[in-house]
Amino acid sequence: MAISSTLYNIFLRRNTTMLATVFVSAFGLQLAFDSGSEKIWNTINKGRQWKDIKQRYMEKPEEE
Repeated sequence: MAISSTLYNIFLRRNTTMLATVFVSAFGLQLAFDSGSEKIWNTINKGRQWKDIKQRYMEKPEEE
């Protein structure tokens, strides 16, 4: 119980610290979710995205 009461007193007892905790947690979780889902998407679609096939279609113009 000591850990939970300590965490409560630090993060949730006052409204301002609770709001700050909620906003910082939401921001961090959003970054983690976005990074994770983008990594999964890139792994599944490797070789089929523009960044992977760009060199095939972007040819240098031939000089005469």
